[in-house]
Parts: sequence; C-alpha cells; structure tokens
Amino acid sequence: MILVRHTTPAGASGLCYGRLDLPLADSFETEAAAVRAALPPGPWRLISSPATRCRLLAERLGLPVTLDPRLAEMDFGAWEGLRWDDIPRDVLDPWCADFVTARPPGGETFTELAARAHAFTAEIAARPDAAQTVVVTHSGVIRALLTAARGMSLTEAFSLDVPFGSVQVV
Repeated sequence: MILVRHTTPAGASGLCYGRLDLPLADSFETEAAAVRAALPPGPWRLISSPATRCRLLAERLGLPVTLDPRLAEMDFGAWEGLRWDDIPRDVLDPWCADFVTARPPGGETFTELAARAHAFTAEIAARPDAAQTVVVTHSGVIRALLTAARGMSLTEAFSLDVPFGSVQVV
C-alpha cells in the first residue's frame, strides 16, 4: 500500500485544521505532478480522504477515485480553524502532553483516528490486490499507520516526517 499526503494547503501556517476544508496553495499543479512522478507504474486502485485537498490530488493521478471517510484527518472539534497560538494554554497544554488519548473539545483522540485508519487498512489488506492500492490522505492518518507498520507507539507518531506531497510505502 502506498500512502500519499495531500499537497500544501493555502493559509495553513499556524492554523489548527484537520476536518477544515482548506483551499490548495498556488503550488498545487507542480506538487501534484511531483507526486505522480514519484508513484510506481500502475495499475493501482486509488482511494482518498473526502477532503478537497486530498480528493483533488487523487483526481490528478488519472484513475477513478473511491472516497473513504475513515481516511479523514483528525477532528479537532472546537479548535478547527483557530490559530494554535489562540487556543488557551490551559486547554492546549494538557492535550499536547497526552495527544494520544486526550480529546480536543468536541473532537476526537489520536487513538480514535488510529482505530479508524487501522480498520481501513485491515479491510484493504484482506483484498487480493492490496499491494496495488494508493491512498491519498493526511499526516495524522499516515503517522498512525506508519507507527504500527514500524512497531512504534502512537506517542512516537510525530517523530515521523510526513511532508506535504510525500509518498510512503507500507
């Protein structure tokens, strides 16, 4: 399975966003071409998060796209769209200290994100053509899947570098 992170969203710097549907940066076409060039030859099945930033990249890859809501980024609830610096420290700091099991107000835990990501991969792995699957998704989903694949704990997820437009093989 090949995991692809969406390209750079516009206006995301310093912003708390997960489910927030941000527009794409002006560099989208160049980044999308680089992603396409980094992928192995097909044929492959293409599955994407429903977020526009993922779906548009998946559509540029030239194959039919299946959308799967389990590939959505973490839900930050009431923090969605706020600048990280504007979230009160007395609520942000406890979450940062335990992002794996702590929940942003009205959002989900990283453990919940990982559970739905693993449910998705378990379903894909049961298919005979699982190795021919390209998944366009978000850094949180990719980190959750990579930690499991590498025998790491979820607390180590943010030690993994997952840049915009990166391609990871699991």
